Amino acid sequence: MRITKAGTTALFIDFQEKLFPAMNAKETLLKNSTLLLEGLTLLGIPISFTQQYTRGLGETLESLSSSVPEFSPIEKTDFSCFGAQEYMNFLELHKSKTIIICGIEAHVCVMQTAVDLKGAGYFPVVISDCISSRTEINKLGALERFRFENIMTSTWESILFELIQSSGAGEFKAVSKLVK
Repeated sequence: MRITKAGTTALFIDFQEKLFPAMNAKETLLKNSTLLLEGLTLLGIPISFTQQYTRGLGETLESLSSSVPEFSPIEKTDFSCFGAQEYMNFLELHKSKTIIICGIEAHVCVMQTAVDLKGAGYFPVVISDCISSRTEINKLGALERFRFENIMTSTWESILFELIQSSGAGEFKAVSKLVK
């Protein structure tokens, strides 16, 4: 299945101040996720952010939230974003069918969200180089679960180029600069 801009939204899960420092390969995760955010913004893809128990885990990293005009994260207590009514409203508002997913932790909130979205008839695409867990084995376990559940994975660079579809697209040069 080809992923196009129509009906596609993005979900950045729990990139929070007190949770992020414990992530495996966090520098690469932040770099890749920032580039993904920039690219999706250039392409006009609607983006939502979630925060799990903000009082305990803190706000979304400023390096990400400051890039989003009128940043307003969705507060959640369920591990799956699918349990947050505000997120369901976001999907309905944007007539979303395909959801590009990144965030932490891969084996908990990311995995449960992707599984729930797929079960409800959505098409989740997990960006494998924009997810992490405290340990590499937990991330690998999540990737294996995605395969078992038949949930598509991609990389930040691949998904951006798939969304623009052609070197003749108006956004091609701007997205290409992100890769260099």
